[in-house]
Amino acid sequence: MAVRAGVVVTGSEVLAGRVSDRNGPWVAQQLLAMGVDVAHLTVCGDRPTDLTAQVQFLADQKVDLIVTTGGLGPTADDLTVETVAALYGREMHLDVELEGRITAIVERWRSRLGSVADSEPLRAGVRKQAMVPAGAQSIPPTGTAPGVAIADESGTLPAVLILPGPPSELQAMWPEAIQSAPVAAVLTRRESVVEATIRAYGLSEADLAATLRTAESSIAGFGDLAITTCLSRGELEMVTRYEESAAAAYSEVLALIEKHHGAQLFSTNGSTIDDIVATRASGRRIATAESCTGGMIAARLTDRAGSSAYVVGGVVSYANEMKIGSLDVPAATIDEHGAVSEPVAARMAEGALHRVGADVAVSTSGVAGPGGGTESKPVGTVCFGIAVAGRPTVTRTLRLPGDRASVRALSVTVAMHMLADALGDA
Repeated sequence: MAVRAGVVVTGSEVLAGRVSDRNGPWVAQQLLAMGVDVAHLTVCGDRPTDLTAQVQFLADQKVDLIVTTGGLGPTADDLTVETVAALYGREMHLDVELEGRITAIVERWRSRLGSVADSEPLRAGVRKQAMVPAGAQSIPPTGTAPGVAIADESGTLPAVLILPGPPSELQAMWPEAIQSAPVAAVLTRRESVVEATIRAYGLSEADLAATLRTAESSIAGFGDLAITTCLSRGELEMVTRYEESAAAAYSEVLALIEKHHGAQLFSTNGSTIDDIVATRASGRRIATAESCTGGMIAARLTDRAGSSAYVVGGVVSYANEMKIGSLDVPAATIDEHGAVSEPVAARMAEGALHRVGADVAVSTSGVAGPGGGTESKPVGTVCFGIAVAGRPTVTRTLRLPGDRASVRALSVTVAMHMLADALGDA
């Protein structure tokens, strides 16, 4: 890819962990989707010296575009525009038209809040946000802070796109921001890039790496493929970016992976397990019965828009009395086998199926830790059940690795795949 970019997320609150960075990954994803190679994503505090160092570092890396987020507000520590302008040798000037636009926005907000008071500090804040570097292009605000795009006329520094920090404002501004002249000039140099994603479950990174080494030595054009792999929540994802001229090489790589790992692949077109469950659930009703996952499966299912069409509801039966009273699990079954057992998981799923009136129900009961484990049922032991109307209930037991959060997250992944299989077989 001919065009490279770097992203700088500014904000001491991000560095301190008080606020999670939602902007950097989002901007990187948008750039990658447009065929721009994101070489660096950095976070720095609000100090001008730190921001200057980050921008200079990216310039030294010869990126074509720098995108910054944050530091555009009316307060004294919002210094991104001034800092970048100083580095690029640009004087700041007041954009009167922009000042009027921001003033109108502020006054609309004040009227909605029932405030009529005006003040010099308020006017000064508006004026500060309307200061634009000489020769730069302002981008209309979607909140009160405008964006700024700067092109380096000497050609020795990257173009810079300065965006606001609130994610909703940044994302709303993005379409117009990338059409600004300095950014559009950079994007015209990008090449057409294809991104393909395959996803596997139960496949190790080592096994996939071995197959890719075989591909490297046997497939012409393998070097033209930019391949990254990532293991997350029990699923292995392989993302490949390539120019259209390398499509044949990618097809050969995909065929080789399907030959060696076809049983573990569940998606070769980018679909997630959530997509697959949603598609297969059409016309069916799903219920959940959760102990160790505490409602996380239901949350995962209902996080998707439109899930009300197939998710009926669920029961979090953490205590044994809830399993007995809400899911009709016999007390004798718990006494004989223990709460963490396949017989209990089966009765939990069957109870949810009948109590909720669903077609398919999934259950979990396990030892997430850090305590509660025994020699026969150590921490990480989780039992799963899948009940489908008119079919025998399916159960399985796994010993999942990691701490409490990992065991619970992996349990949700297992449950989603069991649901997808059950729905696919129905």
